[in-house]
Amino acid sequence: MQVDWIVPDWPAPSCVRALMTTRVGGVSRPPYDSFNLATHVGDDPIAVAENRRRLRHHLPAEPLWLKQVHGTSVADAGRDTAEVVADAAVARAPGRVCAVLTADCLPVLLCDARGSVVAAAHAGWRGLVAGVLEETVRSMGIGPARILAWLGPAIGPDAFEVGEEVRQAFIEHHPMAATAFRPALPGTLDELPRKWLADLYALARLRLAAVGVERVYGGVGCTHREADRFYSYRRDGRTGRMAALIWRE
Repeated sequence: MQVDWIVPDWPAPSCVRALMTTRVGGVSRPPYDSFNLATHVGDDPIAVAENRRRLRHHLPAEPLWLKQVHGTSVADAGRDTAEVVADAAVARAPGRVCAVLTADCLPVLLCDARGSVVAAAHAGWRGLVAGVLEETVRSMGIGPARILAWLGPAIGPDAFEVGEEVRQAFIEHHPMAATAFRPALPGTLDELPRKWLADLYALARLRLAAVGVERVYGGVGCTHREADRFYSYRRDGRTGRMAALIWRE
């Protein structure tokens, strides 16, 4: 089976290459079928190694694989080694591949308009609240107005149910975040819902805009709904991970 991936639809410069894998085209057995790229989810290590080998065939170098913890640390893909604890990576030298793994969380790829620096960020709700996108932009070391961002497939706004504490955490940082939540169940206007549906795409756009990144693309689809193509931790629990990758030529 051929490896399947998504190429971001964004006006990145020609020297920037990026892709987002799906669950299709690997050798992992259920429930990781079939192109799982994560070593920490219980999959057969031999299968993961083969899947990574197939991916590596399409890349200029081995990606910097991160140990993701829903934090805000940003690794340097030109200096750090594999399994560094971080939720984002930045690269300036050609051939250095930044990568993040997701299965409902939001993968964000970034570059500048000239292609001098690239970055990848893992942005679940905890990372978004903590400021992983802001830290990634800061680590790129260029004016935010020059940055382009692409939002990869994540759990969609009709499937991502959260509690009031999550909603409040976002609103405390930015009051406009309230527009990214709607009640999970119909109710009276004078009764505060206990559960909300959150729009990760809208929340990411707000956080990026707040630091001056206005050129944001992608932000469509739903990993939870599209089971044939995407892994979803919320849907399946025990499942694989996809990768979002970016590098300079």
